[in-house]
Amino acid sequence: MSKNVQTVDDHTFGTEVLASKEPLLLDFTAEWCGPCKQFSKVIDAFADETVGSVRVAKIDIDESPATSAKFGIRGAPTVLLFRDGKEVARHVGATSKQRLLALLK
Repeated sequence: MSKNVQTVDDHTFGTEVLASKEPLLLDFTAEWCGPCKQFSKVIDAFADETVGSVRVAKIDIDESPATSAKFGIRGAPTVLLFRDGKEVARHVGATSKQRLLALLK
């Protein structure tokens, strides 16, 4: 995992995601998820490319069921983009770095 990707959980979600001053892309993932493992490379590249403009974090859906339920996460990977503590974009399923960059607009 890239040093530019942090890990959050149910306990740190509020302070790390909702209170973030910068836009934050949150990857809902799972250890058992094959597509998540492949998508992890895309997330790492995205995080390394966007340092200073967007924060990137991962949350395990099995280890943080309350946050996953709160946002209606039904499958992994799912990414949510937060600005000012609010969800402003969502993508379900693995995707490209270009699609993630497009979510920022």
